[in-house]
Amino acid sequence: MDQDGRLCFHLLSLNIGGIKSNTYKGKEVRSGIEKESVLGKVTLSELGFAGDAQADLVHHGGPDKAVCLYSHNHYPHWEHVLNRQLPFGSFGENFTLRGVSEAEVYIGDEFQAGTSVVQISQPRQPCWKLAMRWGLEQLPLLITESGATGFYFRVIQPGEVQAGDELRLTRRHPDRVTVAEANRVMYTDKHDQDSIRRLLAVNALSASWVATLEKKVD
Repeated sequence: MDQDGRLCFHLLSLNIGGIKSNTYKGKEVRSGIEKESVLGKVTLSELGFAGDAQADLVHHGGPDKAVCLYSHNHYPHWEHVLNRQLPFGSFGENFTLRGVSEAEVYIGDEFQAGTSVVQISQPRQPCWKLAMRWGLEQLPLLITESGATGFYFRVIQPGEVQAGDELRLTRRHPDRVTVAEANRVMYTDKHDQDSIRRLLAVNALSASWVATLEKKVD
């Protein structure tokens, strides 16, 4: 919280990365999962940070997934699971933030980040590239089941961001559906029709999640 009692999170690290080739299960794959901390101001547009890239533009990137965020509060648990120290950006996130929880932020919440304004669009859906990076095939499922998924921002106002900035809540979304609740509906209580409809009613929810959830409505 800041001095006015608003949600406020410290940007520990801003991480970007290009596309690299790797070998996974005997096949060559290309991925932008490996992010590294950068210093200084970086330009943020509606499609993400300058110098950042995604290899799979069907499932990653785009306006609804311009910025990926992960809470550093989750790091100690995964360091124990993986039995190693993890550098910032270990989960492919652009923002490594201190103090944020999936249970306290809403889909559609807006934050000032540097000179930009960003809005939560959906939870992050962990994929096999995390398994490839850390050598644990079950890691994406473990992250999903834990609820410690992180989430995505869309960019409402382009600008510049740098490590050390504070992300300050500027607008609470009135529908008050948390990222944790969205995860529950998508992954745990998949047939909870009332909750599915409530989530679909959130006008800030990403297009891809809307398309998936509409198929679950009776």
